[in-house]
Amino acid sequence: MTHPLSSFGQFPGTRLRRMRRWDWIRGMVQETQLSASNLIWPIFVIEGTGRTEPIATMPGVERMSIDLATIAAQRAVELGIGAIAIFPVTPASKKTERGDEALVSENLICTATRAIREKCQDKLGIVCDVALDPYTTHGHDGIMIDNTIVNDLTVEVLCKQAVLQAQAGASVIAPSDMMDGRVGAIRTALDQAGFEHVILMSYAAKYASAFYGPFRDAVGSAKNLGGASKKTYQMDPANTDEAIREVALDIQEGADIVMVKPGMPYLDIVRRLHDSFSIPIAVYQVSGEYAMLRFAAQASALSEEACVLESMLAFRRAGADAILTYFAPRVAEWLAKE
Repeated sequence: MTHPLSSFGQFPGTRLRRMRRWDWIRGMVQETQLSASNLIWPIFVIEGTGRTEPIATMPGVERMSIDLATIAAQRAVELGIGAIAIFPVTPASKKTERGDEALVSENLICTATRAIREKCQDKLGIVCDVALDPYTTHGHDGIMIDNTIVNDLTVEVLCKQAVLQAQAGASVIAPSDMMDGRVGAIRTALDQAGFEHVILMSYAAKYASAFYGPFRDAVGSAKNLGGASKKTYQMDPANTDEAIREVALDIQEGADIVMVKPGMPYLDIVRRLHDSFSIPIAVYQVSGEYAMLRFAAQASALSEEACVLESMLAFRRAGADAILTYFAPRVAEWLAKE
C-alpha cells in the first residue's frame, strides 16, 4: 500500500535505520573510535613508601607514594594507556611564598618521573605539570607580589622547572599556569638544554572553572588558596573567541598539543579548535566532572560504565585526540572487555 505522503511509492524513501540493524554494520560505519591509547591517566604522588591516601571528594582515586605510583604506571602500560600525568602533593612544610620546592631536583614530581621512567622506559608517556600552585603557600600558579600574580618573573621560574622535569625523564611538559608567553619561553629553554625532543602540551584554553574543587583537595592547595580566585590569569567561562586567540599564540610559540580544560562543559571549545587548527587537541575531564559521575553512579542514578564511555566518545567526537581522565584504567578495562 502506497503511503499518501510518499512520492516514491514507498514510505519513507530513505531509511537510515538500515545502517543500524546489525553489530557488524554499526561497527563498520562508526564515525568516532576510542581506544586506551587516547587516554592520559592523572595520578597524585605523596611522600613515603607503601602509602595511599583516599580523596574524599574523588571516591576511587587515591594519592599514592612513588613506589605504588610506579606499579600503577606499569599497570597503565599493560592496559595500553597512552600516558600518565603526575601531580605532586607537596607537604605544607615545603611550601613557600615563591614555590621554591618546584626547583628542587629531588622533589616529588621529579623523583616519581625518574622512578617511572626507569621501570617503564619508553613504553609510556610521562606528562609533568608545570605550575607553581602545588608549591606555594598562597595556592596560586605563579609568583605573587603585592597581591598580584606577576607574569614574566613567573615564566622565568617555569622555564627552570620545565628543564628539571625534562632532565628527570618527562616526555611531555605541560604548563598549566596560563601565564602569557610561557610556551615560547619554555620551548626555548628546553631546546637550549638539549631537550628539543620533549613534547610541549599547553593548557591553552584553561578556564577559571568551578569544577576544579576536588583536584585542589587532592593536591592540598584548596586551603592555601582560600576564597581567592584565579580569574586574573585563567579564562572567563563566558568566552569562546578568546580561546582561539590563546591557541593561535601557543601554536605560534611552539606548542605540539593544545589542551582544553575542563572537558564536558567546554565541548564547544574543543570543536571550534578542531575546526580552526591542524594540531593535536587534548581535553581534561576534570575532578569535578569525575566526582559528579562517580557519586551519581554510587547512588545508582546512572550506569557508570555506560555514561563514562559515552563521555569519552563525546570528547573524541568533538575533536579531542587525547583525554585526561581519572577513569582511564577503568575505561581501558571496559574497552578490553568489549
